[in-house]
Amino acid sequence: MEFRPCIDIHNGQVKQIVGGSLADRGDSADENFVSARDADYYAELYKRKGIRGGHIILLNPASSDYHAATKAQALKALRAYPQGLQTGGGINDENACEYLDAGASHVIVTSFVFRDGHIDMKNLERMCAAVGKEHLVLDLSCRMRDGKYYIVTDRWQKFTDEVVEARTLDMLTGYCDEFLIHAVDVEGKSQGIEERLVRLLGNWGGRAAVTYAGGVHSYEDICLLKKLGGGKINVTVGSALDIFGGALKLDKIMELVKE
Repeated sequence: MEFRPCIDIHNGQVKQIVGGSLADRGDSADENFVSARDADYYAELYKRKGIRGGHIILLNPASSDYHAATKAQALKALRAYPQGLQTGGGINDENACEYLDAGASHVIVTSFVFRDGHIDMKNLERMCAAVGKEHLVLDLSCRMRDGKYYIVTDRWQKFTDEVVEARTLDMLTGYCDEFLIHAVDVEGKSQGIEERLVRLLGNWGGRAAVTYAGGVHSYEDICLLKKLGGGKINVTVGSALDIFGGALKLDKIMELVKE
């Protein structure tokens, strides 16, 4: 188990938001925290502490008036911590190399691969050809519907017909290095982890690394996630973290995941 930090950027600012509230129309979201610092501050902090594998997420679409400012923040963070961070948000086979060249260790992809409700194998193969399997993270962030966890795209606003389950994970493992999975229904709410999803991911135990994000609000949540995930699931903490206005200490979380 590893701690994987995050830098979420929305409207050109580092923020923590309620995941399910994000809307492209009006570039709106319910905010838990808005930082007065730029993204490179957080990248440099993670670098000093030796925390690798964190993710930078651009939360504005390319059509947004804020996209240029959001992208500029992401590039500042990458340059501050070369090879230490991953980047996602609007990534495709044509723009991925720009982020890798700027210092990203991996690019994170959802919407380009999950098109019209299904896995677009042609686009998936194009991504692998563009960046290599070893530089690709697939974001399988999901929401519950009819008792199953369906992958959601377009900044978590659109349901696909693809379910997070062993069959899906087994198939996609051949095309990526890692999975990033936000439990969107609890993301940013600090009300506890999505236990059923964590147990599912822990039982899978496949060949690719898995990072879970969503709902962590106590040190007990970290311990529960370690137990339910069999120590195999990495964790991201956002709104509850002290550097984002929360109560949980970054150094304490780093100690817990290593125990």
